[in-house]
Amino acid sequence: MSNLKTRTDKGKYTFHFMKGVLMQNKSTGALGPSSRELANVVTDLAELSGKKVIVEYGPGTGVFTEAIMERMDKGALFLSMEVNDEFVEITRKRCPGVRVIHDSAQNTYKYLDELGHTHCDVIVSGLPWTRFPEDLQDEILESTYKVLKPGGHFVTFAYATSPYVPSGKKFFKGKLEERFDRVWQTKRIWKNFPPCVVFVGEKAAQ
Repeated sequence: MSNLKTRTDKGKYTFHFMKGVLMQNKSTGALGPSSRELANVVTDLAELSGKKVIVEYGPGTGVFTEAIMERMDKGALFLSMEVNDEFVEITRKRCPGVRVIHDSAQNTYKYLDELGHTHCDVIVSGLPWTRFPEDLQDEILESTYKVLKPGGHFVTFAYATSPYVPSGKKFFKGKLEERFDRVWQTKRIWKNFPPCVVFVGEKAAQ
């Protein structure tokens, strides 16, 4: 019975995700929800153990959100930023207890400040960077660097072919490496459709 429920839930989340792609294709760039395998790689790289303040950009239907909840320390603060109102409601229902905020990623500092924090330890992003205009990319990256504490990590991903097309190369090999003090990427993660690579940007410790 539990396996049937899991398959049913997965189908429900996929339906809502694809609806979001069709309705808001500039802010939802994926061809389908991220796989659990990709979520595991991303959360491994985020090194959530010991992190007290965690931020997520673009949870979609909550695949990464769920994985973060399972791995983060009890008592850690977790904010998830989402602009799609339907995804906000889906993620809140799927991951009760997470602060899912209906606002854009570049406004993260406002919400951290309201909760008494000036920085976060790590940011996990599911944003479709190549769908965004360059000024929005720059605005979000600037905000990201600002709210990360020294030594903090920014973890994001792209379809495996994205870093080799002009728009993706400009972002992942250009803007990301210009903004962060150190950037590295994984090998292809084949258990996702389409296959992905994960990028980690590190802010220098001071």
